[in-house]
Amino acid sequence: MLGAMSIVSISGLTKTYASGHVALKGIDLEIRRGEILALLGPNGAGKTTLINIICGIVTPSSGRVLADGHDIVRDFRRARAAIGLVPQELSTDAFETVWSTVRFSRGLYGKPDDPAHLEKTLRALTLWEKRDAKIMTLSGGMKRRVLIAKALSHEPSILFLDEPTAGVDVELRHDMWSMVRRLRESGVTIILTTHYIQEAQEMADRIGVIDKGELLLVDEKAALMRKLGKRKLVIELVAPLERVPDALASYALDLDDTRRTLTLTFDAQARAPMGALLAELDKAGIAIADLHTSETSLEEIFVGLVKKEAA
Repeated sequence: MLGAMSIVSISGLTKTYASGHVALKGIDLEIRRGEILALLGPNGAGKTTLINIICGIVTPSSGRVLADGHDIVRDFRRARAAIGLVPQELSTDAFETVWSTVRFSRGLYGKPDDPAHLEKTLRALTLWEKRDAKIMTLSGGMKRRVLIAKALSHEPSILFLDEPTAGVDVELRHDMWSMVRRLRESGVTIILTTHYIQEAQEMADRIGVIDKGELLLVDEKAALMRKLGKRKLVIELVAPLERVPDALASYALDLDDTRRTLTLTFDAQARAPMGALLAELDKAGIAIADLHTSETSLEEIFVGLVKKEAA
């Protein structure tokens, strides 16, 4: 059964290709209505295979997927009508105009002509001025916007963005982030795959990490940072230190190669034992030039997770 809060429900999903390559291993995932979910993973992790199965492009080996209450195999047409997909590849009808290709996409889903909706979509993507331009004349960034317009032409409730900002410039990336937020505000559920950690950190409500066909975890972004994040207290010394004195052994301090920096790593939610440590350093006659704290980035958490699984 689809959970009351879920718009996509995935259970026991596997995919093994004819070559013997196992692309997905028993994926279970509930995607909540109205959220932005980022699926993070290295190239070849299984992100695109997962999206392609949900969108009906690839047949699963086993398992079940419900999209907005419709089984993607047994009730394919209604499931697919709920979904918009922006693929990674820039494949568009080169000789068509922007308007005609977006209008044609809407017609593919049996939707009646609605010029007002198409105009609103093109304006939101700053494509309105280009509506009569042939797609072959557009820049790569504009072609990607056309792909998004095509995916939105039939008013889907679920939008998949597969590596949406791969190869686009920073300005367009920020424009797309703004557009994705507006779509979510209008009630569209968005699932994006990315290997840009910044994109997930900037955009997502929840983050899923996929590696080697397995879903390693799915969690709220803030909870993920709290649970797996670390903080560092970095102490720069006035003079080099040969070794960490025995009196400071309980703090598990790291002395770097320059012998001038001590680092204390602790859980993000814990308090740094700063007062006691500074008193101990003073007692040991170690003079401090500077000190600062830093937090683990989402990138460091992601790399740590993938490395742990590989070990």
